[in-house]
Amino acid sequence: MKSLKTLVIAAALSLGAAGAAHAQQALVAAPADAPVAATAANPPSAEAPVAAPATTDAAVPAGDATYVPLKPEAGVGQPIDRGVDFQPQVSPVGEQAYWFNHVILLPVITVISLFVLGLLLWVVFRYRAKANPVPSKTTHNTFIEIIWTAIPVLILAVIAVPSIRLLAQQYEPPSKDALTIKVTGYQWYWGYAYPDQGIGEYVSKMLPKDAAEAAGEPYQLAVDNRMVVPVGRQVKLIITGADVIHSFAVPAFWTKMDAVPGRANETTFTANKVGVYYGQCSELCGVDHGFMPIAVEVLPVDKWEAWVRSKGGNPAGPVVAAAAPTPAAATTEAAPAAAPAAAPVATN
Repeated sequence: MKSLKTLVIAAALSLGAAGAAHAQQALVAAPADAPVAATAANPPSAEAPVAAPATTDAAVPAGDATYVPLKPEAGVGQPIDRGVDFQPQVSPVGEQAYWFNHVILLPVITVISLFVLGLLLWVVFRYRAKANPVPSKTTHNTFIEIIWTAIPVLILAVIAVPSIRLLAQQYEPPSKDALTIKVTGYQWYWGYAYPDQGIGEYVSKMLPKDAAEAAGEPYQLAVDNRMVVPVGRQVKLIITGADVIHSFAVPAFWTKMDAVPGRANETTFTANKVGVYYGQCSELCGVDHGFMPIAVEVLPVDKWEAWVRSKGGNPAGPVVAAAAPTPAAATTEAAPAAAPAAAPVATN
């Protein structure tokens, strides 16, 4: 009996020892498997922080110190002493208008003026009282009346063709890749903003005489902060006024548009020559109306991009900033797909 009892106790102890050893092996094996699951689940989430900084850098470009303001060229983009002609034009619309004035309008006006002057001199001499003691009683001449009606109509019809073409060219809608600049007239200075490049409004005020002379610029035209645009790219100006009616005018671009409070007027220009071009407010807007000049700096594209970066903006515009988050979104979608695959390993 004692032998049977001893055998039962010994068997129970051996079974308990075997179960404890098996449990200990399972506990040892579980930590070995857990790192595998963690390793499998971690790589996708580890990639997300790598992509995020790249997106941030693309959306907020660093400043650029390579921008250097251009020096104006004497007689270009500004008035000259004893000047009687338009400023040299540096935009396609301006060149067309300059040609229309000099090739069509001025010759026609000159010929008509000389013809009328000749007629007056001939009438004064031929029909003077001494030469005609008995005045003529003629009251109508049908042929002459037809002539002096038909010829002016033909002249106006010829002039109308290039005139309407030029007018339509000035009001063509801007292209999709046009550079948008918001222009605001204040009493008495200008404000410029580049919404697509992320450049907030900055103000442009006239330089004092000593500062303008030190910079080599014409007094009452030089400003502290210019409008800067790239050469060869269409610029769309959205013009408004903050207080009273102003008028944004740059003669070298053939550009003039009123800045009306509560209204957004639009005009375009394309500068095809690098340089500095000046204008002025062309609407009587108050006591300092004559002291709110405009200065537009036209730069090569690479230098304009450097200027945009120096202002903290993005030369490529909002398209790049919107496309940048795509890698991060793809990584976020990949992470949940990998995690469920590793989860059963950790559970078992």
